[in-house]
Amino acid sequence: MFIDRAIIEARSGKGGNGRIAFRRERSRPKGGPSGGNGGRGGNVYLRCSSKVGTLVNFKHSKTFIALDGENGDIKDMYGHNAPDIYIDLPIGTVVFLEENHQFVCDLDEDGKTYLICKGGRGGRGNAAFKSNRNKTPKIAENGLPGERKRLILELKLLADVGIIGLPSVGKSTFINIVSNVKAEIGDYDFTTIVPNLGVTYLKDGSSFVLADMPGLIKGAHLGKGLGLMFLRHIERTKVLIHMVDMSGKRDPYQDYCDIRNELSAYGMHLIDRPEVIVATKMDEEGALERFNKFKNQINKEVIPISALTNENIDLVLYKCKELLEHAITYPVYEEKDEEVVYDATKNNEKIFIIEKENEHTFVIKGDRVLRTYSLINLSTDEGMMRLITYLNKIGVDQELKKMGAQDGDIVKLSDFEFEYFE
Repeated sequence: MFIDRAIIEARSGKGGNGRIAFRRERSRPKGGPSGGNGGRGGNVYLRCSSKVGTLVNFKHSKTFIALDGENGDIKDMYGHNAPDIYIDLPIGTVVFLEENHQFVCDLDEDGKTYLICKGGRGGRGNAAFKSNRNKTPKIAENGLPGERKRLILELKLLADVGIIGLPSVGKSTFINIVSNVKAEIGDYDFTTIVPNLGVTYLKDGSSFVLADMPGLIKGAHLGKGLGLMFLRHIERTKVLIHMVDMSGKRDPYQDYCDIRNELSAYGMHLIDRPEVIVATKMDEEGALERFNKFKNQINKEVIPISALTNENIDLVLYKCKELLEHAITYPVYEEKDEEVVYDATKNNEKIFIIEKENEHTFVIKGDRVLRTYSLINLSTDEGMMRLITYLNKIGVDQELKKMGAQDGDIVKLSDFEFEYFE
């Protein structure tokens, strides 16, 4: 089974909580704070591996969760960091975020790794808060939460040369002749429904990788037929062998134009790839006349071949080799051509905003204030005071007053609620 697209979810671990503890040993009855820090949550990495050939393993295993870090303990003992996990992916996998299809990474080399979800930082124990002003702090931090991402995995084959053309023009027959691939051959459309990879060896000792792609039809860039599967896999190819049928079943010139239009419509610089135009089935009756007419219509070099007699097969391969020597490697994703505007306020982003849920309820929002809130351990009076002090420091009280908050109104911060009093 060949799977070339999958969706998975990755979750890194939460950091362990810091501990509140004090030494109470016989020799040191007032030994001071000794609560240790929590350990880091496990990271999630994507790793490129030559041992994985397809994305079939991700058809059922779709969620990967790293462990949480251990909590800190007494006697200044730190919690253990959680182990990292690695998701092994085939060479040629391109990763996008599902929510906005933003490009993440291109795993194109064996052993290449990418940190996709960072584990949460462990919270500090009360020993970390000891100071000359406060020698017995009764405060500790919670560990930060991990990250959670849904990812689209797309496998784009690593082939030097892609063989393209409408269904049943002779692509599979050609790759069977020039490589060790045994692709299915049949006199019907879409005999090939998955890409076939093969290595061809030339008489001069050189070699390159060929990919026989599923047949293309008009409207492929919109997903018709096997279009998107087909087009995705030729994004990495440097040279295209464009096969056109001369048997008389179709109009060669119209077929050629339809394919070129699909390449142009899809984008990704496919239309710019060097192209070896090959006229197939030249052993058919009337093929020579159709070939001459087609060659005059496009006014380009066309190589006539016959799988029956192996006519000009080597010529096609050496032409590909010549083009490969000077071919450009295009990226597998396109940067959007948008004007970049510098945002002077980005680094001065507001710490919080307050929204009015109803007449007597206010909600504090903002990534920065929520991050700080998640760190504070509210199980102690000192922790509660730390939160209140922080909110006053950043101006929450003043903002609530401006918005018309009255004594007794409810203020929400994540899952924490308190009453407002001026």
